[in-house]
Formats: sequence, structure tokens, C-alpha cells
Amino acid sequence: MPVQRLNHAVLYVRDVARSVDFYTGALEFRVVARMGGKAAFLQAAGSTNDHDLGLFEVGAEAGDSPAGRGTVGLYHLAWEVDTLAELRRIREALVERGALVGASDHGSTKALYARDPDGIEFEVSWLVPADLLGEGTGMRTAALDLDAEIARYGADTPGGIGVSVAAR
Repeated sequence: MPVQRLNHAVLYVRDVARSVDFYTGALEFRVVARMGGKAAFLQAAGSTNDHDLGLFEVGAEAGDSPAGRGTVGLYHLAWEVDTLAELRRIREALVERGALVGASDHGSTKALYARDPDGIEFEVSWLVPADLLGEGTGMRTAALDLDAEIARYGADTPGGIGVSVAAR
């Protein structure tokens, strides 16, 4: 059987306590294990993984990653939410923390872009349900008007490509 999905991500961070505070506050992850104050394992709400995010402290003197600015490397991680109401809640949490750096309408997905305290970029997105895809939902990058998308699809419509609204 081929690969099905990403199970978890692991990040090197300057200060594990600061990063735990950020991910638990902004994305409502919960700590499931700690290792001597230098590592933490977090789980997303509703997840069945033993952990979705691992954080390993490398110290305050660690430099920024040069990936994408002359070296290869990971651009960002993308976390998925079930509803546009949840995407709106996360947008507010990211704005409060000064972490939101962009919001894009990709047609079939509605995405927020943010940076954690170490500048590591991530995306939080809602996927248009398969049976609501159609004209105007092809791949693109445009400014996201979250209020307009909520008016169009509903705040509580479960998202997810490959799953129809009727099947939920």
C-alpha cells in the first residue's frame, strides 16, 4: 500500500518551552510527552497519532535556517482544519501572536500562512469538499477573503477533498 499521509513533523527550535506555548496556544495542540525540558511531543486536538509534532531544543544561539535562500530544504508544513469557523479562530490566534504572514485562496483550499517564534513557516488550511468543487476552484493563488468564503460555504461545513458533503 502506498504512503497515505504525513504522520508527524519534528522541528529543531531555540527554546522548547516557548515553542510549546506557541503551538498549544495558537493551534490548540496538547503536550503528550516531554524529555528533560529539551524536547516535547504534541498532539493535535482530535488526532489519533501518538504525536503530530516533535520539538527539540537546540539553544538560543542557533541561527535561522537558510533553506530557500541559497540552500535546499523544507519550505513549510501544512495543518488541516475541519471548518472555516476553525480557520477563522486560528487566524485570530495567529494575529494576536503577531504570527500571521499571509492568507491565500488556492481555489480548492483556503490557507493561512504563519511563522512560529523561530521563524519556521507553516500553513493552516481548509479544503473545499469534493462535491462543492467546480467553477472557480481550480489551482490558483489569490487573496483570501475569509468572510466571503464563510458566506459561500458556511462556517461549519466540514472540509476535505475526496469526501463528499452528503457522505458526512
